Amino acid sequence: MTNLEAGLEHQAADSLDEAILVVGPSWVGDLVMAQSFFIALKQQQPDVDIDVLAPAWLIPLLARMPQIRAGIENPLKHGQLGLGDRRRLGKKLRGHYRRAYLLPNSFKSALIPFWAGIDQRIGYGAELRSGLLTESRMLDKKVLTRTVERFVALAHVPGEGVPEIALPRLEVNPTEQQATLKKLGFSGELPPVLALCPGAEYGPAKRWPVAHFAQVARDKLAQGWQVWIFGSAKDRPVAEQINDLVGDQCQNLAGSTTLAEACDLLALAEAVVTNDSGLMHVAAALGRRLFCLFGSSDPTFTPPLSDSAQVFSLDLPCSPCFERECPLEHLRCLNDLLPEQVSAAIG
Repeated sequence: MTNLEAGLEHQAADSLDEAILVVGPSWVGDLVMAQSFFIALKQQQPDVDIDVLAPAWLIPLLARMPQIRAGIENPLKHGQLGLGDRRRLGKKLRGHYRRAYLLPNSFKSALIPFWAGIDQRIGYGAELRSGLLTESRMLDKKVLTRTVERFVALAHVPGEGVPEIALPRLEVNPTEQQATLKKLGFSGELPPVLALCPGAEYGPAKRWPVAHFAQVARDKLAQGWQVWIFGSAKDRPVAEQINDLVGDQCQNLAGSTTLAEACDLLALAEAVVTNDSGLMHVAAALGRRLFCLFGSSDPTFTPPLSDSAQVFSLDLPCSPCFERECPLEHLRCLNDLLPEQVSAAIG
């Protein structure tokens, strides 16, 4: 289920009406939110086969979504036009799908379904790409205020208003989970685990201060919990700073796990403290108790899709500013969110 052949080898010609290609997002959080769209498609057509075009590193996430038959690797980097590569991939997909949905709003995301000759190509008419679509939808941002609503609305008849949203739910394979624990040296019965996710790819204006994360870690370590720090290799320096402040008592997993392994381990956490990031959405879809810190971004636009999430946002006059760095150079929206508030909420 990790390449083009896996998605196509069992597909007979007479099953074309039941096969859908989805051009998926290139970001972790958006792909998790897209599961609500996949669920909506399956509710309408339970027997439909859904294949998703996505970057290779995100395909293990698709493997944890039971609605998806296969992930198809998009070999192009984010932002790369690559006309020749897109055309070649489109030709490989010819004859396998009669319907395609485009979740990104970029012009280039419409090229592969167009060159694949897919009869129905559905998406929002953004970036002058309407000529590449057979059904170009108008996006009313005042009605569909959240990203997940915009995704799910594509599965429904235009003009129906705000669609009902099914919460994303990622599956975890217990065997793989135990293998991940063994690989990383965990053994025996685990105490309660606090997961910290201090990264945010977008920029510093979405990152809670290191000292605040460290204080919450100290509070839970004093109660006998373990603290695991998650993130990519880019987040490892920040994770090391947090660990240094608590006397090297945390398990620093930043840069040491794949996305799939991070899913396996986050599923074991009793509580997750996180910035507005991709891992926030992963933890939400794993049903964890979630404590989410919003600074420059808007918690009403991309909230964690979970009934077990608590959002912390000061709602200052200057926020959300959606800037990568604080334009006022004080970052009060996050600095003034005190760790005592979060520790008290965790209990």
